[in-house]
Amino acid sequence: MEAMQKSMVFATSVLMFTFAAAVFGADGKALYAANCVKCHDADGKGHTKLGKKLEIRDFTLAETWNSFDDEEAFKAVKNGIKKDGELIMGYKLPDEDIKAMIDYMKTLQVKPSSAAPAAPAGTNGAVRQ
Repeated sequence: MEAMQKSMVFATSVLMFTFAAAVFGADGKALYAANCVKCHDADGKGHTKLGKKLEIRDFTLAETWNSFDDEEAFKAVKNGIKKDGELIMGYKLPDEDIKAMIDYMKTLQVKPSSAAPAAPAGTNGAVRQ
């Protein structure tokens, strides 16, 4: 009887998780951690050993994101890209998971900080004390 109760609890837990994933969508951050960090690193800069070997672009930079659109990013993740004859990525994940990973990666982009305030006119940048 106890084994049956454990099975029921397990089955209920699986169903609840499946329902939550369907309602709330894929967890892009968790998917990124599971599939992308080994090359792109947790911060998106690509400074891992494998990322350096593959010359991974820095996804914290706006110019990287400006060099392709969402459809191109999706196709690269889904179908993979060839680098020195080796297929990179090509994940067989549901489309929604891939979109969630890309959406999460966009959050890694560092927003440019506002420029430092200009020095008062006639001071040539010198600070008076």
